[in-house]
Amino acid sequence: MQFSRLLYEASNRKATITLNRPEKRNALDDIMVGELITAFIQGGRDQNVKVIILQGAGSSFCAGADLEYLNRIAKFDLEENRADSSKLAMLFRTIYELRKPVIAVVNGAALAGGCGLASVCDFVIASEENASFGYTEVRIGFIPAVVMIFLLKRVGEGRARELILRGNTINAKQAQGIGLINAVVPAAELQNAVDVLTNELIQQNSLHAMGLCKEMLSKLHGLNLMDSLDFAANMNAAARMTPDCKQGIAAFLNKEKIHW
Repeated sequence: MQFSRLLYEASNRKATITLNRPEKRNALDDIMVGELITAFIQGGRDQNVKVIILQGAGSSFCAGADLEYLNRIAKFDLEENRADSSKLAMLFRTIYELRKPVIAVVNGAALAGGCGLASVCDFVIASEENASFGYTEVRIGFIPAVVMIFLLKRVGEGRARELILRGNTINAKQAQGIGLINAVVPAAELQNAVDVLTNELIQQNSLHAMGLCKEMLSKLHGLNLMDSLDFAANMNAAARMTPDCKQGIAAFLNKEKIHW
């Protein structure tokens, strides 16, 4: 499929999705949100893809909502705003529940919805010199309603409250310190760090097992203890029956290298 806001490339068992509006700092609008949903579903369904990478073209990762888009939604009625918000929620749910690991590569500003877009990914690797993060919505009288759900899961309520209510911007080191991102590296080493992590996930881990782990992570929250344990026991039993688990255990017992 041809995209107008994105670049999509799949090779060597990975798909790379690039936000491609550098002149707009890769800002989100309804078209980009729709294309992102399509691109992630496409990567999720491609049997030759094991890892998905999300990055931004130019000097920003994603600066939040596009100004022209904000001007349009300011004129929406309640039902139009609800439909538009539901589309954004679908994007974040698609990424969060995707049964493949997703790596965000941040080499510039990730603000508002753009910060949420990074933090909903499984891994976030950022440039020490260039990356910045912030949920700045309150500074324009708005709220980070959809992204707040995933921010809470990532950093906990205390950290989330500070980020959301202050609306300030933090650098990569500060973001790593509160658990918002996974790794900070010099800009010159960013691509190598992404390649190392990508190759590790592709070569050393079972895709099916990672998918089951992501399914559990998306469903465990909110269950009480007994329901959580029942769900975990059933998932454990199901995982043991998979070809990947049988192959992995046999290779481990025979001291053989597994080729995933």
